[in-house]
Amino acid sequence: MAKIKHFTDSIYYEIEQTAKFFRTLGNQLFEKLNLPISIEEYCALDTILCNEGICQRDLAKLILKDRANTGRLLDSLDKKKLIKRHVDLKNNRLVRRLTITDKGKKLLQDITEQIYPFYERCVDKINLEEIENISRSLKQIREILANNVELQI
Repeated sequence: MAKIKHFTDSIYYEIEQTAKFFRTLGNQLFEKLNLPISIEEYCALDTILCNEGICQRDLAKLILKDRANTGRLLDSLDKKKLIKRHVDLKNNRLVRRLTITDKGKKLLQDITEQIYPFYERCVDKINLEEIENISRSLKQIREILANNVELQI
């Protein structure tokens, strides 16, 4: 019979703890650097840049936020003139597509340049091959989870 492991000995625990530390580091960095947007807004902005023309529902799925929270994030980004919303048709239904403004692109680039060195220092003692393997493994786990988790988005 296999030995029963404790949750704290599992990969799930390690992933969750690591994510919490990264989230905390991100919040601390944004506060320390006195950045004009929150880390959640930064993540949404970056996701929009990588998925130009995405609709709110699809963005919510990618950033794992419900539509109401995603809507609030987008209202804030829109008010700051960092994104634009465009009405479009999808499956004969009106949807609002999102694009990032030049101001948004510039801000995203500026923030990335400021925070990247902090994140880089977190993994600089791990060789590139290990980081690539970890990243690949996490993507595989996420894909398996995505097929088995029911999200209310």
